[in-house]
Amino acid sequence: MSGDRLARVVFALLVLGGFIALLVTQRLKHTPPLVASYKLARVIAPNSSGQSKEERIAFKLSKADLVTVSIESASEEVVATLVRDLPVKRYKTVSLRWNGHRGTATGYGVLRRADGYTTLLPVNRGPIAAPGEYTVRLTLRKEARSVPLPRTFKLVGP
Repeated sequence: MSGDRLARVVFALLVLGGFIALLVTQRLKHTPPLVASYKLARVIAPNSSGQSKEERIAFKLSKADLVTVSIESASEEVVATLVRDLPVKRYKTVSLRWNGHRGTATGYGVLRRADGYTTLLPVNRGPIAAPGEYTVRLTLRKEARSVPLPRTFKLVGP
């Protein structure tokens, strides 16, 4: 009789564990990602005279946060920091550009279009980064997380 009772307890625990797993899965499916959307150019050529001289970066966060935006090489070396602890509102598009130069931005300009769209123009004055694949990384202070954007872009030389 004790073997039958043990089997019932084990079965009840398995059913309870399955139910809890289902609840956790549903919650994860309905939790918005930290980065709600993003846009990047595929290729930039800082030394050219064409339109692709700068990387145009735009993103939205699902929660307000203080964001540091950096550019990383394929070996995960930080080659440029565009902004530090920038206050970003929830679902507000942040648009900025990277000119291909290494180093930490010493300030930034602001480009405002007639339609109200604003782009931050970080001032990086170091040497131009080496040709290669790069990733944009967002560090979110309140979330205590660092998130690379899912797509890379290529910097090409002259």
